[in-house]
Amino acid sequence: MKNLDHILAKGEENGRVTLVQHLSEVSLLAEMLAQHLGLDTSIARKGAILHDIGKASSLFQKTLKKNFQRPPGFLFRHELASLFFISILNEEEQYPVIDMIVAHHKSIYKDAGGKGLLDLDENEPEVFEKHIKGFDVWSKDALSVLEHFNIKTKPISVDQAKESFYEVVDYCRSKKYGYSEWKGVLIAADHLASAMSGYVKPLERKLFVTPDLSYYHSRKSELYPLSLISTDDTRKHTIVTAPTGAGKTDFLIRRCTGRVFYTLPFQASINAMYERIKEDLNNTDADVRLLHAASRIKLENGKIEEKILQRHIGASVKVLTPHQMASLVFGVKGYEAMIADLKGCDIILDEIHTYSETTQAIVLKIVEILCNIGCRIHIGTATMPTVLYNRLVDILGGTNHIYEVKLPNDVLDSFDRHIIYKIDSIESLNNIIDDAIQQNQKILLVCNQVKRAQSLFDELSEKYPHVERMLVHSRFKRGVRSRLESELRNIYNNSTEACLVVSTQVVEVSLDISFDLMVTECAPVDALIQRFGRINRKRSKETIGHYKPIYVLAPPTEKTDALPYGLEVLLRTFEALPNGNLMKERDAQLMIDTVYPSIEFVNIDLNAVFKDGRWMIKELWHNSKSALLETLDIDSVACIDEADKDLYDTSPYEEQAKMEIPVSYRSVGYRGLDKSANGSKPFVIPSKAYDNELGFLVEFAKPEFYDVSIRFL
Repeated sequence: MKNLDHILAKGEENGRVTLVQHLSEVSLLAEMLAQHLGLDTSIARKGAILHDIGKASSLFQKTLKKNFQRPPGFLFRHELASLFFISILNEEEQYPVIDMIVAHHKSIYKDAGGKGLLDLDENEPEVFEKHIKGFDVWSKDALSVLEHFNIKTKPISVDQAKESFYEVVDYCRSKKYGYSEWKGVLIAADHLASAMSGYVKPLERKLFVTPDLSYYHSRKSELYPLSLISTDDTRKHTIVTAPTGAGKTDFLIRRCTGRVFYTLPFQASINAMYERIKEDLNNTDADVRLLHAASRIKLENGKIEEKILQRHIGASVKVLTPHQMASLVFGVKGYEAMIADLKGCDIILDEIHTYSETTQAIVLKIVEILCNIGCRIHIGTATMPTVLYNRLVDILGGTNHIYEVKLPNDVLDSFDRHIIYKIDSIESLNNIIDDAIQQNQKILLVCNQVKRAQSLFDELSEKYPHVERMLVHSRFKRGVRSRLESELRNIYNNSTEACLVVSTQVVEVSLDISFDLMVTECAPVDALIQRFGRINRKRSKETIGHYKPIYVLAPPTEKTDALPYGLEVLLRTFEALPNGNLMKERDAQLMIDTVYPSIEFVNIDLNAVFKDGRWMIKELWHNSKSALLETLDIDSVACIDEADKDLYDTSPYEEQAKMEIPVSYRSVGYRGLDKSANGSKPFVIPSKAYDNELGFLVEFAKPEFYDVSIRFL
């Protein structure tokens, strides 16, 4: 057989991978994914082998040589050259394979760089001529590669290649609205094969394994009343409303019958959930993965292939935030691959009510899309406004499709744990905090803004220098943040000595800590109920009926001080809270509906690619990154301390991740900052904008020469 090792898919600088090896690995994964989705595995194999066959071109092979520089006017898209060979397939195979080939790197139209097939056909008169150069010679190598894979071939003339090319152009112009499942198969397989080059064969045993969840079915206790309720119900979807500590997590997982995607709002909460599920399923074959920007840090002691796998297809259980699924809503690059991974799976949306208005709109749109692709949706919440509940019921197809579980009032009464006190200032609590410290109590103080948390921590550090204390929020270097979360759960949470923890909203959801006293700024009632769950959390026969104090500060007077919440919501919440009395779980729904008599749902349909049950984007198209996502007040970008820049630029990606500080785009995007060209291309902040104890200091995050006019450029 002809030696084909000289034909490369990747050059020396990228590991020197032969084309035969790459196509072999992509085809193996594409067949696995097609089988999982019920698609024709033979077509998947042929599409995977043909998708990069254009790399056999001498033009492409030149680009792989070290220090290659593209001459002026040089144009070569290997996926377009691969289309020259479509005629070797049977007619019924051609269209799915075209879908796999033509847009696996670029949207066919309105590509960000103008390099999509239809873009080039419109704007580059010689697009075919530039790709066909040397075809008489290099096509022989391409055909030899196809024959290596036992694909029946025939000689192809330049005229035949041209005919195929323009037939594909016509086919792409006729594309309807929707998404291409075949494109998703190829992109998912191609990305995983490229990332795991040389390690693909062992993945056969790991991908698309339905997890054995029998462990969760075996755990029953009167302390966790949901564990005593059956999950055997034929309705497709689930809504569970129950207090913190009632066993929601186990119940939601017990409702799952396939692969599981478990979503939570915050990084701290998904870190904790990942560790919990990983431990629970430790003795099974389940492949449990964690997906967020700092997951590489959490997995630093794992095998290299395990780290790489996190963001790819086929996990048994994947723990993530909804922001990782937002590509579905905006149709950004790779969204079809995400659909291929999610289709037909069980999706758990825990604490769905906790999102900001725009993020909530995105989450609701995600739920619409997940229903459209056949997913089973399981929603868990401590509380949610009735208007949000009604919206979700409507999206899920009505109550006939939803198994709803709520606890009766007598059971809810056993979850009463807190006496609520309304206060005007923290200063009024000086004696109470002093007494709590004398009694070796664990005190949690929660602020709504990072800057206020930093200021409060400074004040307490000065006042109580000998008391163990920590500050935790989202604006630390990721490596530091990971350490802080671990210390919070494993050291401060278990301390028998007095300690002070100052935090932001990151403690609200699924962080398994139980403190003795809380002082918190007023937040919306649903968020406060979550916050309260960090106090007197441990549930035993001895703790039931015992109450601990929570002090809630009156709302500010200015709207800017109320951010990230609306001032009116805070005022209504404060009015609805008891004062000096027991917070009763059976009254929580009434309080929430009092605070949220209506909700003005944000309309994101102008940005979304799915509306009224229909796709509003054409097959084989995708959008560049959504501007709406960029401007959300989430950890959408990263920055690094200028003192770390040289080390960052030369470090492997695991070490780079430890140095990154996640921030919202609006915090740094308009400040005239430099950006690193490496890693995730973070903004570079002055060293005075980061403190080891306090984290990111936004007021110093601008260069010395910063001119106010820059923000308008």
